[in-house]
Amino acid sequence: MSDKVKYELEYVIHASPKLLFNYISSASGLSEWFADNVNSRGELFTFIWDDSEEQAKLLQKKNNEKVRFKWLEDEEESYYFEIGIQVDEITKDVSLIVIDFSEEDELEENKMLWNNTITNLKQIIGSI
Repeated sequence: MSDKVKYELEYVIHASPKLLFNYISSASGLSEWFADNVNSRGELFTFIWDDSEEQAKLLQKKNNEKVRFKWLEDEEESYYFEIGIQVDEITKDVSLIVIDFSEEDELEENKMLWNNTITNLKQIIGSI
């Protein structure tokens, strides 16, 4: 298997960190914007889109700061995806920071997928 490249995306979101954290860390919040449906049992999350289903393990959760998931299909690899909340100390602007990994030839497509997904989140919370 070829090595994936790590990339980071930043999105300014007009919402409180506490509100955002619920959307990125709970099954009900994630099912509103990230997948068609999300179920969780402890640290195991099942993401459902149309006819496909993927499972991920919650690796890290820091209240009002970030969540990190690892797709179970990548269990042998050190890849993960992380959604973090960053607040600028001076302007108090709130940003979502997405860290993910992608095959080199799928990088632009994956970035576009995140852009569309975060746009869904912004629409749901009224941040557009």
